[in-house]
Amino acid sequence: MKNLSDLRILDLGLKPYEEVWLYQKKLQKQRINNQITDTLILVEHFPVYTLGKNAENNHLLQSRDKSVKVFNVERGGDITFHGPGQLVCYPILDLTHYKKSISWYMRILEQIIIDTLEHYDLVGRRITGLTGVWVGEDKIAAQGVKISRWVTMHGFSLNINPDLLFYDGIIPCGIFHHGVTSVELLLGKKINMEEVKEIIIKNFNNYFYKR
Repeated sequence: MKNLSDLRILDLGLKPYEEVWLYQKKLQKQRINNQITDTLILVEHFPVYTLGKNAENNHLLQSRDKSVKVFNVERGGDITFHGPGQLVCYPILDLTHYKKSISWYMRILEQIIIDTLEHYDLVGRRITGLTGVWVGEDKIAAQGVKISRWVTMHGFSLNINPDLLFYDGIIPCGIFHHGVTSVELLLGKKINMEEVKEIIIKNFNNYFYKR
């Protein structure tokens, strides 16, 4: 555990995916070289599909909206969508200060999401053998990370108020037998994104930083 003051929060608002992807790489190198402290990026992206290093190209459907950009990236996992109304969190953390375990880190990220959903009286759950968080049988949060010298980049996305029709253009995370949902769809109302950010930061601090 570290002091809360050691964590830098960067709320980037709505940004193109490629710009933030390159920025993450820069920050990861700086963190490896101990030039910056641990950083949590919060951002929404313009519509984009990203394929992780384990992705199958045929999970990007020919029927998709061809105006949506596609990127092949170095994170783990398959294909996913990012867009407005979805909160994306990119922790740039040096895990040597916590626990040098990728599986531990992934489970902590899932728990942060589960705790955030609990604030809205939604029961998030894990599914054995799969990464991410589900409500019922539908996926609400996706994860994929890249770790170099125990410093993380990429992270997780949580569907708050996104246009779920974009998911019709892919097989999300390569999973055929589960759907996709959002907090808005489950609660039947728009959710304040700034409020969600505050809850995410609080829950993140609960697991990585002392109050």
